[in-house]
Amino acid sequence: TLLDMSVRQGEPYSTALASAKALTNDASNLKPLDEFAATGIPSANALSRELLALLPQLSPKPAASAAPVGLVDRLQQSASKLVRVQRIDGAVNPETATVARAKEAAQRNDLAAARRELNSLSAADRAPVQAWMDKIDARDAALNASKQFALDAMTALSKPAQ
Repeated sequence: TLLDMSVRQGEPYSTALASAKALTNDASNLKPLDEFAATGIPSANALSRELLALLPQLSPKPAASAAPVGLVDRLQQSASKLVRVQRIDGAVNPETATVARAKEAAQRNDLAAARRELNSLSAADRAPVQAWMDKIDARDAALNASKQFALDAMTALSKPAQ
């Protein structure tokens, strides 16, 4: 129970994990917990902030325009920096819309929705955030392993001694 509480609260749990491994018959079930034992499981808030810092790398870069030649071209270029016109009829680049939905999910600390949106991108497009997605998978595996260990321990305690 101490291990599960430490894991869920994001506290370091190296000692509790070592004790749990000594008491279990199959320590391989606790293997997903090893990665975060020294630092604790990262919170949804911390992971969301990390994603928000990575998302600008997914935004498409604006196309480089030719250098303005005349006065009218320079005025148009300056005006385009001041005023940004966007379509409201929904005709948006799908990748841009996906990144925007992932950003909204991250701002709500909804890791599952952010991961779902990012998974809809192609592998090449989501490469800048793949390490973050791997960390989310490792976090989920660690949380599930901790929960399963606590359930197994409670089940073992409820059985009569043989």
